[in-house]
Amino acid sequence: MKASNTVLGMDIGGTKISSGIIRDGKIAERIQSQTPASLPQEEILDAISLQISAYKKFDFQAIGIGIPGLVDPIKGIVYNLANIPSFQKVNLKSYLENKFKVPVVVNNDANCFALGEYKFGPALSHRHVVGITLGTGIGTGIIANGHLYTGQLCGAGEWGAVPYLDQTFEDYCSSKFFKNQYRYSAKKLSAKAKEGNPEALQIFNEYGQHLGQLIYRLLLTYAPEAIVIGGSIRKAYPYFEKGMQAIINEFPYKPISGNLKIYVSELDDSAILGAISLVEENEFLVKSENQSAPRPSLA
Repeated sequence: MKASNTVLGMDIGGTKISSGIIRDGKIAERIQSQTPASLPQEEILDAISLQISAYKKFDFQAIGIGIPGLVDPIKGIVYNLANIPSFQKVNLKSYLENKFKVPVVVNNDANCFALGEYKFGPALSHRHVVGITLGTGIGTGIIANGHLYTGQLCGAGEWGAVPYLDQTFEDYCSSKFFKNQYRYSAKKLSAKAKEGNPEALQIFNEYGQHLGQLIYRLLLTYAPEAIVIGGSIRKAYPYFEKGMQAIINEFPYKPISGNLKIYVSELDDSAILGAISLVEENEFLVKSENQSAPRPSLA
């Protein structure tokens, strides 16, 4: 079952590990397992390795991995995973390369989502794209001039931690908003909105306005040509689109906001596809890193 340039993609989250091999532009042989997040580091690494081993028949030539938290994309070191307590400093790249004898590339999961949508979704026609995942938390990935912009330790775009109103954007743009403000789950509220429940529709309109405030700031910061919305809450887009768009319409620079395209992800495996795409993208990241040098002193 050999295939040239076969790459294994893996998305490691706090609750599940998803992986797949790409074939004809789509994910084949998809595997999903629970993340043993509360276990020691060694046992979690064993679980990751076990899942990778299931793909040996494909003779994959590289591994791309997306994972939440801070990541050194050059060295492949993972830092400070809130949902996996034992992963505070893990040289994931070195560990897996020693075990499987193929190149391994690691990056932040929100970056993988944005890259997957850019490579395989409608955002491909744009050069400046922001991907936003809306779920238990929020994540943001940035495509600038056709490539990932990661910042130091993939820390660019952590908008969930940015102060907003009395808390942060994550408190108002993720499922936390519905749970903390109204004691509803986003899924249950979406079902009510589908039935035309006025209260549910009003709550989603309010949620859309908060998301609109986030996008307003993204426009000021990155001036993207397109925004791709992913995550589980994206399925309720028809209920919060109007509130969101009302805030975007207030943006002062109409040539930017007027040309903005907003897409709702139709890909179920954006993060895995992005992880696979990391292998090619990493050549650009390494080249950019090597070209970085201290400016000469003017003294």
